[in-house]
This record gives sequence, C-alpha cells and structure tokens, in this order.
Amino acid sequence: MDKIKELLKDSSTPIIDVRTIAEFEEGNVPGSINIPLDSVPDNLQQFKDYKVPVVLCCRSGNRSGQAMEWLKSQGVENLHNGMGYTDVLELM
Repeated sequence: MDKIKELLKDSSTPIIDVRTIAEFEEGNVPGSINIPLDSVPDNLQQFKDYKVPVVLCCRSGNRSGQAMEWLKSQGVENLHNGMGYTDVLELM
C-alpha cells in the first residue's frame, strides 16, 4: 500500500472506481472516475491512453482486482489495486 499512498500524493493520478453507478453515488473518492466493472471492456482504450499509473478501487478490492487482471491481460500496464474506496480515502 506504500506505493499506492505515494501515487495518491500526486493529484494527477487517475482513480477509477469500478463499483456500480448507484454504489458510486452513495460515496466515492473525490475526483475519482466511475467505470463500472461491466463497462471496463467498453472503456479499454481509455485505460490504454493513460500515460501515468492508475489506481483502481471498488468496495472491497475484489472487483478492482478483477478489472486489473483483465486489463493486464489486454496489455494495460501500470495499474494498482487500491482495494476499497474507503481504503483509498484513508491513504490520501
């Protein structure tokens, strides 16, 4: 988590929350982008276009881990699982 904490100090680090829209609206990391897990494949190019490390989060780290593994299988690098969005908030 030290690497993620370091990344979060940089305000240009994208934080992608892969929870559902309803979950995201209930609470999220300020400035984070909501791309629900089932929409990740439709947004593959957006992930490929990031030239900086990306932190993924969800509620527990499970869905963000799934997204990270799938994106890596598609050639996307420099991804980090921030686990739950509340974990990310605590690291900021």
